[in-house]
Amino acid sequence: MEAKELTGITSGYKERMRRVALFDPLFELGRKQMRDDRGETIDMKGLGMLTLLYFFEQKVMRNNKVGAKDAAVFLRTATNDAYAVPVTHWDEIASVIIKTFRPQTGKKREYRFEDWETGRTGEIEYAILKANGYDAKENVQYYTLDEDGLELVFATKEFYSEFQLSINQLMLRKQLEKGEFQSALRQINEMFVDVEALEERISKLRHEIQRSIVSEETFERYSQLIEDVHARLERENEEFKELREFVTDSRERLYEKDAHRREPKTYGLILTIVQRLEQVHYSHSDLLRQIIELKTQTLRAAQEALYHTGIDAFNFNQEIVYRIVGTPLDPDTMKGMLHPFLSIQRAASWSPFAVFAEQNIRENREASDDFDFMKVEGEARDGDQKRLKEAYGEMMEKLLEAIEGGERTLSGFVETIRISGKEELLQQRYFYDFWMILHQRSPLQAEDAKGEENDRHLFDRALASLGDRTLIVQEQKIILHVTSRYSIQEMEFEIKEEMIDAIQ
Repeated sequence: MEAKELTGITSGYKERMRRVALFDPLFELGRKQMRDDRGETIDMKGLGMLTLLYFFEQKVMRNNKVGAKDAAVFLRTATNDAYAVPVTHWDEIASVIIKTFRPQTGKKREYRFEDWETGRTGEIEYAILKANGYDAKENVQYYTLDEDGLELVFATKEFYSEFQLSINQLMLRKQLEKGEFQSALRQINEMFVDVEALEERISKLRHEIQRSIVSEETFERYSQLIEDVHARLERENEEFKELREFVTDSRERLYEKDAHRREPKTYGLILTIVQRLEQVHYSHSDLLRQIIELKTQTLRAAQEALYHTGIDAFNFNQEIVYRIVGTPLDPDTMKGMLHPFLSIQRAASWSPFAVFAEQNIRENREASDDFDFMKVEGEARDGDQKRLKEAYGEMMEKLLEAIEGGERTLSGFVETIRISGKEELLQQRYFYDFWMILHQRSPLQAEDAKGEENDRHLFDRALASLGDRTLIVQEQKIILHVTSRYSIQEMEFEIKEEMIDAIQ
């Protein structure tokens, strides 16, 4: 192992040992051999923890006058006579606990250890309780929790481990802001450990749900638990996104300052941080997916299992039939018992407003798979169809003239029509139908309209104008607002003498 890696491992060793030292008074109390009148061992370590919680509660309540006798009364009440201890002896127990947390000399407690970061013997001073006034008239010394005592109480709360990942995220941001990239990389490695621990807890939670849901109350409790975990993972995921943006911006700033050339090691560290942060974010996102799956699938399966368990436990003959047959019931009670088993009443109804509903009108045409042009059908429509055929023919002639003049876009063709003074053509629907048909059938040749009924095709005159040439029409992304009523997509067109095989 390199010296740099060893330095990273032992970094902050004294601060870690300081947190360990905070628990030393509790273990010292646990080593005290005190027994009650029945000879049972008194849990001094547990009573010490209760005393800390009592002082913490009094601090929250802003009660500054708490002495040893108050603590003794609390301990006697909290243990609920679990020990055969005289009332006066509780004062002695409380005094021993307070003296352990705060020596009689008034000095702070000391904790010696080997500091493997510096290679020398270290010493830590800390104070769990501190004096908080003295009543000379009653000869009573008052105490309260010191800052180290508060830290000890907080370290024993459940949320301390629950929010460890969030704490690491905040520390990572601070380290990145200070430019401590080596420490930031180690912080990310610790986040991997936190994510793995969360994954194990989610896995255990899944098994507990499948095994432990036996009532609606437990189902609701697990549902709330999963909701809380999901909300916390959502917050952590948002923080990961912000961290990723922050790291990316830091990398770009270093690159702009040519740090990849002047400080290759620093730039290499930031690249490693980006990569490792992406990996831990991916693992955390998978946790978010698992908790969503747990909420949607596992809970639903547990609820269904609970439902079917209730069905299996329900005996219809015993619960319903015997009750109705064997017990005289009044009509109202009988109706109430039978009501869940009766079908829902149904009635056919019709609203007069249905007359004004939108009508779906369709033409009855035979389905056809061929892509021929529309054909004239029926003598009554011959006049309109012939006029449309003539209009398409004239449009094609104008288009060919524009192409010969060098025009290649629909917008240019529209402008040509406006210049020629025939803007009324742009107000006609068939103008736009003409272009849509050209685009759909592109590439177009005169042979496309030949068939058994050549004289009956709407596009026969238009295509006849092409001769041996081929018309190719392609759409563009621009939308042309030709008039206030009509809009159409921009198109480009060209004429080729021969059809290209690739286009066919």
